[in-house]
Amino acid sequence: MSSIRVPFLDLQREYSEYGNKLVKKVQTALASGRFILDEETAAFEGEFSTYIGTNYSIGVNSGSDALYLAMQAIGVEGHEVIIPSHTFISTADAVVRNGGIPVFVDVDPETYTIDPEAVAEHVNNETAAIVPVHLYGQPADVDPILEIAEEHDAAVVEDASQAHGSTYRGDPVGSLGDIACFSLYPTKNLGAYGDAGIVVTDDDDLAERVSMAREYGASEKYRYEFVGVNSRLDEIQAAMLRYKLTRLDELNERRREVAASYDDLLDGVSTPTVEDDRTHVYHLYVVETDDREEFRSYLDNHGVQTLVHYPTPVHEQPAYEGVGKRGDLSVTERVADRIVSLPMHPWCREEEIARVADVVAGFDDA
Repeated sequence: MSSIRVPFLDLQREYSEYGNKLVKKVQTALASGRFILDEETAAFEGEFSTYIGTNYSIGVNSGSDALYLAMQAIGVEGHEVIIPSHTFISTADAVVRNGGIPVFVDVDPETYTIDPEAVAEHVNNETAAIVPVHLYGQPADVDPILEIAEEHDAAVVEDASQAHGSTYRGDPVGSLGDIACFSLYPTKNLGAYGDAGIVVTDDDDLAERVSMAREYGASEKYRYEFVGVNSRLDEIQAAMLRYKLTRLDELNERRREVAASYDDLLDGVSTPTVEDDRTHVYHLYVVETDDREEFRSYLDNHGVQTLVHYPTPVHEQPAYEGVGKRGDLSVTERVADRIVSLPMHPWCREEEIARVADVVAGFDDA
């Protein structure tokens, strides 16, 4: 048996490559004596807006807060918000915490992203927003959703937390809907060294409301127009994110190279379809298997670490029992029982990719 052990993710390799530059960025931020919403944050927000192609970027404490503040800015209280159930819990939490009613709909059986046909079946005059989640690094099919939203005067809130740098029909995700949210958690394609997030939009009013809401609802110092929160991107994280943003495209390209190697080596393994009109940035590389626990155990015993994103759909979580509305979720439930995420990051070595493929083939032959 090979002695190679393949971690799911290894951020120490990232630090080994970029650590010296990141430390200098931190030292500059520390020497400034200004740590909250100052020059580094403003610069990062401007650079991120340029990268995404939006007028505004508002740095916040986390991706979860980004979603929460976006929903608050839109005003979903008492209204329905259509979301996929195959997503991280934050997508739904942002709706419920703002007094909205989540409407869980199914995903497309080929891409695992939100199914526009399911959206069309459940949209109505009570729909305040629709949330396409750009899952695993591949954009959702947004154009049909934009058309549905326009017909019903609903907002489109992109959850782009796994898709930094991906494009849909030539346009960057985050620039497609009314407002978009990115997590900058350390494991993301663009990750901080702690919690961080960012909201982007072209809408003047939404940008102003999010900017105020992240500072308690303040229009100026000690004047509060509504009840907000304390959710601010700090200068140290912003300084490091500025540097990492300059490397994002090359790191995404390396992810695509890793994915292409998997595609070549994992003959006959079922994966989500990658649509030609979308650029996938492979936050995750996901496969399907008939017996997930046995598959994962076999890979682990042979030195390959895996994870599952996500084993339990949101509508089946105890916290969401009896909460919201739901349609047919048969694809979501089937997918949730079968998916496994293989090691995927820009620092995957060729021998590690080959090892993963060998072990997967060994399981298939067992």
